[in-house]
Amino acid sequence: MMRNSFIAAGLLALAACQTAPTGEEQMTDQPPSCIAPDLQGSVGQRLSTLDQTQLPEPKRIIGPGTAVTMDYRSDRLNVQHDANGIITRIFCG
Repeated sequence: MMRNSFIAAGLLALAACQTAPTGEEQMTDQPPSCIAPDLQGSVGQRLSTLDQTQLPEPKRIIGPGTAVTMDYRSDRLNVQHDANGIITRIFCG
């Protein structure tokens, strides 16, 4: 029983050492939002209808057979297209 008290006291002491982030720190920790939901109207359109230079970074244009990493980034825009250059999917990650 005494051991549990020491563990609980130690955990409380560690929790007390943490500081809450300020408003500025909270904003910088948040990744920029991905605009994929705003571009869903482009699915089914030709890839050339999107001005790729205006798409925010990070972004990936994914064609058939394109190798991509499996890491997930909530701020990354992915535009997937088929062999005919038709956009088949726009998603974040």
